[in-house]
Amino acid sequence: MIKKATIDKIFEATDIAEVIGEFVQLKKRGANFVGLSPFTEEKTPSFTVSPVKGIFKDFSTGVGGSAVTFLMEHEKFTYPEALKWLAKKYNIEVEEDQQTPENIEEDNRRESLMQVSAYAARFFHESLLDSPEGKNIGLSYFKERGFREDVIKKFELGYSPDNWEAFSSAAIKQNYQPEFLLESGLSVKRDNGTLYDRYRGRVMFPIHNFTGRVVGFGGRTLK
Repeated sequence: MIKKATIDKIFEATDIAEVIGEFVQLKKRGANFVGLSPFTEEKTPSFTVSPVKGIFKDFSTGVGGSAVTFLMEHEKFTYPEALKWLAKKYNIEVEEDQQTPENIEEDNRRESLMQVSAYAARFFHESLLDSPEGKNIGLSYFKERGFREDVIKKFELGYSPDNWEAFSSAAIKQNYQPEFLLESGLSVKRDNGTLYDRYRGRVMFPIHNFTGRVVGFGGRTLK
């Protein structure tokens, strides 16, 4: 496990525009930088980088966060891999605590839960913006309460379909393990062993940690 002091040094040294600029052609616009999304094929730039805040936001997909988040999403790094990539770039010595097998297992478990949460955020966000049900119910709910579309995308607001298994089935098809769907609290197990969605017919509010990763959800029923 990388020591907290090392992680702090990495975040302090990281220039997010410099890092992302290695993968995305950025143009300066005021205090920020903009470019075409590296996650979708678009012609109008919707990808923004804020050096002052140390974050990026891809408004075409809702993905956003720190330089670490970008590397994890774009390069498919794990959290430790992204940190080590940045440490190498900025010549920072990586100090690690000696890990026991139990520590490694716990880190893997935590990372698996993070990946489930990230997938869920994308699923709910896409359901809100792309499905007829999401547009008619969820998106209408937000717009009636004054939420602009850029705000909805910025905070990755979403909608959980009013269907018993929409999320759980989709997640399993994407090879997410049932045990982590259950531990995340997003799925519930029936007596026969199949899973169903805990949140149905609700607008969803993802909760992010300081690195921009989704760590949980709040849901509001619309019935």
